Amino acid sequence: MLDLYQEAKESFGTSKQGEAVSVYLLQNKNGMKVRVTDYGASLVSIIVPDKNGSMTDVLLGYDNVTGYETHTCYFGAVIGRNGNRIANAQLTINGTVYSLDQNDNENNLHSGVKGMDAKVWAVKQATDTSITLTCKSADREQGFPGNMDAQVTYVLTDDNAVEIHYEAVSDQDTVANFTNHAYFNLSGHGSGDVLGQELMLRASHFTPVIDAKAIPTGEIAPVAGTPMDFTTAKTIGRDIASDDIQIGYGGGFDHNFVLDKAEKGAFELMAQAYAPDTGIEMKAYTDLPGVQFYSGNFVTEQEGKQGAVYGKRHGFCLESQYFPNSVNEPGFESPILKAGEVYRTKTSYQFGVR
Repeated sequence: MLDLYQEAKESFGTSKQGEAVSVYLLQNKNGMKVRVTDYGASLVSIIVPDKNGSMTDVLLGYDNVTGYETHTCYFGAVIGRNGNRIANAQLTINGTVYSLDQNDNENNLHSGVKGMDAKVWAVKQATDTSITLTCKSADREQGFPGNMDAQVTYVLTDDNAVEIHYEAVSDQDTVANFTNHAYFNLSGHGSGDVLGQELMLRASHFTPVIDAKAIPTGEIAPVAGTPMDFTTAKTIGRDIASDDIQIGYGGGFDHNFVLDKAEKGAFELMAQAYAPDTGIEMKAYTDLPGVQFYSGNFVTEQEGKQGAVYGKRHGFCLESQYFPNSVNEPGFESPILKAGEVYRTKTSYQFGVR
């Protein structure tokens, strides 16, 4: 199958370790295109029609692997074994304390300094509308217990959805909390800030953080009456300059929202976003309990794809997840994967026009 697919595979440069890196093209019957690189199993482009039929790339990214190695925003990357933060870079499983990389103040962020986002994944299978990539993580790599085999499959459907299917298995009890760090701009990746784009989050609660280090307090708090209330669609920029203490801690929005679920593990709508100028709408779905809404507050000025200049708040993230620090917070749903069990989860981003 891979041999038949070579025409849609291109060189994406050479990594610092001398590894050949490739980028793969997926395309559906509607002409929607998605590009995926084996470096970090990262989404590079999502190209969709706008309200006038013009094809628009709504994903921030780089032209080659060097951009992904040089910058620290995790554009489009698969984050594993654990997305988001773990307090004090430490966790306890079965009475054993494990120390992790401290790469975000004294905390662990997105698994550490060289997570799965910074590895070249193996391509297991590829067709014109799907690609499956695999990655191995050794016992105690970044401090996590267990030898883990991880797999991510991207599927481009004919109803213009990008589905992400995650699987992982470990030979020891460990953490499994994968996400994708795509930065979306529904006006086009090089169009400037996203403050005028509208967002609805299907979340009537969020997890407040203690301070600017962004570790949750453990509380599950209502969004009603706060800038965190996206239960009815509003522009991303409407409350982003609020003097609310939570906005201050995040420099904008960088918080976990507790999804309103009919039942645990239900695959349901988590968010809906819309850009009035292009008419592009995105509906996001997941079976996970939370979503990190990040308004790109710490994106520094840099050159992206096709010479576009990216900066602060030029993209937003909707990262499906178990809650931050959930491995240490007994009141949160646990991200522990038992030895030999298979971790499976699915998130989907579906595109259309209004």
